[in-house]
Amino acid sequence: MKRKILIEKRENRIRTYLMEEDEIVEIHSAPADGSGTDRHRLGDIYIGKVKNIVPNIGAAFIEIENGINCYYDMKDAADAIFTDKKGKKPLCIGDELVVQISKEAVKTKAPTVTGNISFTGRYAVLTHGNTRIGVSSKLPKSMRDGYKAKLDQFRNEHFGIIIRTNAKDVPFHDVEKEIVTLREEYYRLVRNAKTRVCFTCLKSAPPSYISDLKNVYMDGLEEVVIGDRELYTRIHFYFESEIPEKAGLLRLYDDPDFPLDKLYSTQTVLDNALRERAWLKTGGYLVIQPTEALTVIDVNSGKAASKAGSEEGALKVNLEAAKEAAKQIRLRNLSGIILIDFINMEKEENTEHLLREFRYYLSKDPVQTALVDMTALGLVEVTRKKIRRPLSEEENGR
Repeated sequence: MKRKILIEKRENRIRTYLMEEDEIVEIHSAPADGSGTDRHRLGDIYIGKVKNIVPNIGAAFIEIENGINCYYDMKDAADAIFTDKKGKKPLCIGDELVVQISKEAVKTKAPTVTGNISFTGRYAVLTHGNTRIGVSSKLPKSMRDGYKAKLDQFRNEHFGIIIRTNAKDVPFHDVEKEIVTLREEYYRLVRNAKTRVCFTCLKSAPPSYISDLKNVYMDGLEEVVIGDRELYTRIHFYFESEIPEKAGLLRLYDDPDFPLDKLYSTQTVLDNALRERAWLKTGGYLVIQPTEALTVIDVNSGKAASKAGSEEGALKVNLEAAKEAAKQIRLRNLSGIILIDFINMEKEENTEHLLREFRYYLSKDPVQTALVDMTALGLVEVTRKKIRRPLSEEENGR
C-alpha cells in the first residue's frame, strides 16, 4: 500500500495528514506552541500523588499537577513504582508513585494514568508490569515464533517486550539494539524517580507530530512532505538521530504561491471531517453526532430514497454507508462506543452480508476496533479503543 505523510503549520496549529493510496485517512491536530490540553500528552511520565481511593469502582485518583486529578486502575498498584509509600496497603492516600498518561483528556474527563509504564521504540515496546514477550499479530507466524525464541534472553521479572509491526523489514540486530536502549532508559528513569519530588515530569512525550511519525507503519511510505521550514528542520533532526536510513523520505515544500493545503486540498478534507454530515456517492449521507457517552451515526437514503425503497437498493446504500462509516471513524478519530443506524432490511442474508463487509472495512483501522453485534432495535454496535482526543476536540483545543 502506498503511504504518504503531509505535515503543515497554519493558524498556529500543526496538522499531520496520513495518506493511503492518495487518499487522506487520518488527521491529527495540535497547537503549534504546545499550550492548552496538549500539555499532558499520551506517554508523559510523572510522579503523582494519590488524592482519593474509590474502592467500589476499583479506582484511585492521582494528582500529577496541582488540580489535575487522573483516573487510575487499582489493579496497577501490584506493580507500582513508589517514590514515597505512606502505608502497608497496596495503595494509600498520600502515596507518591510513577505514572504514565495512557489516555489523554477527553471533553470533561481528565487524563487516565497507569502504573504500568511503557517505553516505545520504532520496532519494540518495553512494558513495566507486564513481563510477557509478545509479537505483533500482523507479522507472519514463522517470524513471530523466531522473535519469541530470540527474545528469551530478555526475560525478567521487571518488564516485558512487545515487537511492533515495523520490525518486519529490519534485521534482528537492529531490533535487539533498540531493546537494549529502551532497557537502559527504563532503569535510568526508575533510578532517577527515587530522587525527584512529587509532580516532577520524568519524561515528556515528543510533540504529537513526531509521535505520529514514530508510530506510522513504514511499509510503503513514499515520502513525508513538510510545508514549513522550521518544522522540516526539527523533523529532519529527529530522522537523522533516530532513523537516518529513512531521512531521504523527507521533502520540504514551501511554495508561498501554491501552499500544501492547496496542493492536496487538506483544508477541504479537514472542513468535511468536522461537519456533521458526510455524503455518499449514491446520494445518501451519514449524520455523525458525538455525545458525552457515545457516538451515533445515522444512515439516511437522501437523494437515493427511491433506490433505498427496495431491498436491493437498501443493501446498496448500506454497503456504501458501511465503507464510509469505517472511513469517517478513523478520519475523525472517533472512539469508545459507536452506534450505527443502517437502513432497515428484511432479508437476514442481506444483514449478514452488510455486517461481514462492515467488519472487513473496520479491520483496516490500525487502532483496535471491533463490531460487537446488532441490537434487537437494529443498531450496529462498534467499539474503538480510546487513545487520543477526537479530531473535533483537537481542533477546538478542548
